[in-house]
Amino acid sequence: MNDMEMMDNDNIIVLTDEDGVDVEFEFCASVEYEGNEYVVLLPTEDDDGEVVILQVMEDPQAEDEDEVTYVGVDDDDVLQAVFELFKEQAGDEFDFED
Repeated sequence: MNDMEMMDNDNIIVLTDEDGVDVEFEFCASVEYEGNEYVVLLPTEDDDGEVVILQVMEDPQAEDEDEVTYVGVDDDDVLQAVFELFKEQAGDEFDFED
C-alpha cells in the first residue's frame, strides 16, 4: 500500500493499494520496533476489530522527501511484537480481547 492522504475528519487516512483502489483506515498509532517504524490502522469499513500493521518505508523515488510507502509485514513475530507495544501504548483507549 502506498500514497497516504490525511483526511480532514479525525484520524482517517486513505491508502491506495497496488490495484489503485482507495481504502479508508483510522490511524491508531505509530510504533517503533527494532529501529523500524510501523503504523497501526483500523479499517473503517470492517467492524471485526482487527487492526492492520504496516511498516513505514521512505520512498527514495519520491519527489517529496516526506513521502513514504507502507509495506505489509510478513513476519508473525514482528507483527506480534508491534501489536504488544501498541497495546502497551494504547491500553486505555481500546478494549483488547485475549
